[in-house]
Amino acid sequence: MTVGLGVVSFLNSRPLVYSLQKDIRFNLNYSVPSRCALDLQARAVDVGLIPSIEYARSINPYQIVPGLAIAATGPVLTVRLYHATPLDDVRRVALDTSSRTSASLIKILLRERYGADPVWVDAAPHLHAMLEIADAALLIGDPVFGELNSELPSIDLAAEWKEHTGLPFVFAFWAGYAGTLDGDGIDALQAAKDAGVAHVDEIALAYAAEKGGDPALYRRYLSKHIHFSLGEGEIEGLRLFYAKAYQHDLIDSVPYLDFFS
Repeated sequence: MTVGLGVVSFLNSRPLVYSLQKDIRFNLNYSVPSRCALDLQARAVDVGLIPSIEYARSINPYQIVPGLAIAATGPVLTVRLYHATPLDDVRRVALDTSSRTSASLIKILLRERYGADPVWVDAAPHLHAMLEIADAALLIGDPVFGELNSELPSIDLAAEWKEHTGLPFVFAFWAGYAGTLDGDGIDALQAAKDAGVAHVDEIALAYAAEKGGDPALYRRYLSKHIHFSLGEGEIEGLRLFYAKAYQHDLIDSVPYLDFFS
């Protein structure tokens, strides 16, 4: 049986699927994080690399692939809030429509760290257009690379979370329907991650050739700023994120973490 995989179309997912491109056991479907969650909910795919907040929001019972995630312990680079006014005076925030988890995280951080509770508006991920309708803008993923040298002040959400909690932050993980992955399928996803991590240089060079930009930046991003493991620290951070999301009325309940076995 071919397993349909919903894959995030950003650079940060490429190490997770490096060796799956030609694996006939999987059919890869690429989209932005918010779309990956919708595709899994609609059963357009069997397993998706979904925003972590969407696991808690789903009306469908998902299982998590053990050991794999897109996570950060400290600065992540590509999840940033750009702001034209001081953070404690922000009144209106434009949220990147690609985002789900980061949109929830910034609400928690602004409320708990800066005492701000602004109006939130959805917007396409174009920084300057976003700041025409708001005094701060959340931008995630690959579009941030082009804005890293912006003169606008910004905060890195994963760095803020680490300072606030002392824990890693989990942005996304593989989740799917029970019975869609057997032991061999789980092993294949874990082996794909190992292969991708071992070939970060190739991935960075290929991305630079495709999109432009500095391969050294992409290499550093994939090897220093994000990691792909879902270990004890990441699970602790994930549970705390869910607890805070519940406290802030961003989810209806704190979910039980159910893993494929």
